[in-house]
Amino acid sequence: MKRISLLGATGSIGIQTLEVIREHPEEFGLAAITFGSNMEAGRRIIREFMPRFVSVKEQADYEKLKDEFSGEPVTFSWGEDGNIEAAVHHEADTVVNALLGSIGLVPTLKAIEAKKTVAIANKETLVTAGHLVTEAAKKHGTVLLPVDSEHSAIFQCLQGEDPASVSRLILTASGGSFRDRSRKELEGVTVEEALNHPNWSMGAKITIDSATMMNKGLEVIEAFWLFGIPYSRIDVLLHKESIIHSMAEFEDGSVKAQLGTPDMKVPIQYALTHPSRLPLKNTSRLNLWEQGKLHFSKPDFDRFKCLHFAYESGKMGGTMPAVLNAANEEAVAQFLAGRLEFLEIENRIEQALEAHSIIQNPDLEAIQHADQEARALVRSLLN
Repeated sequence: MKRISLLGATGSIGIQTLEVIREHPEEFGLAAITFGSNMEAGRRIIREFMPRFVSVKEQADYEKLKDEFSGEPVTFSWGEDGNIEAAVHHEADTVVNALLGSIGLVPTLKAIEAKKTVAIANKETLVTAGHLVTEAAKKHGTVLLPVDSEHSAIFQCLQGEDPASVSRLILTASGGSFRDRSRKELEGVTVEEALNHPNWSMGAKITIDSATMMNKGLEVIEAFWLFGIPYSRIDVLLHKESIIHSMAEFEDGSVKAQLGTPDMKVPIQYALTHPSRLPLKNTSRLNLWEQGKLHFSKPDFDRFKCLHFAYESGKMGGTMPAVLNAANEEAVAQFLAGRLEFLEIENRIEQALEAHSIIQNPDLEAIQHADQEARALVRSLLN
């Protein structure tokens, strides 16, 4: 049985990971979980799966849970240290990092040092510190398995292939909630409109990132680190049906694609079972005749400025992707809180990027400092 430590258990990816574990109790067990402030959902998970270790965001919630489950064989913790404890838990052999934001970086590095297999859904880890993560994985002989549907698709397409024969990676993008709107039509859009994704059920922050196409930009940077392909050979293709999840082109002109209905349980389960597969009953099957047509177009960098920012930040390297990510997290949080207009998200990111002086080959401390500086700048612009 594969024992799993699940970081971010009550988020969208966390919940769907639990569905996969629930469907295959003979294959997977839950050794440890972490979650934020959703105590009701967290309590249900603890009662159902009884993990050996649980960590929450706040100390007050830690105290409550420790009292409530005092008679059970569960150890509790809280805060960032709790995320790290879960990532290195001695009973876990696989860590699913579904944390949201840059807080996922240090637990990933610690899991790698502990020689855990890491199924990575926390894209900020590779975006902000891809060189540190990939170097650590190589040093400790640790496997990094992608959970994002796009990277999982490419990973599946590359199985059995010579990496040297890959000529191009093609990431598909739904275009998000506003894919059919002009920039003029984006003026004054509401949070509710932005959260209405046409294809996927995701958390609020990722859904906003999909609407700005920052999500796809971050995935471009991830792909660079996961697959070692230069940015000049990583393309993005708008594909509003989200049936083709991504593609790999080879030097002979052949293109392999991974297709399926939009269901995150498929890439989650593949990360947990690789290189094997298991049945997945509770997902709809792809019948192309029901689709009728699939649509494709090239993204316009003037329309989707965040995608352009991500390409440029990735090419610059160093601390620039960390600034990109931190500024985006702050700006999206302000938009969700009603303190910023939708189109101002990209303006805040651009201002943070322009203000930053790049540090090449940064260590963890430099990355974290650049992250905090960018956040402070975005907050000061609001004030």
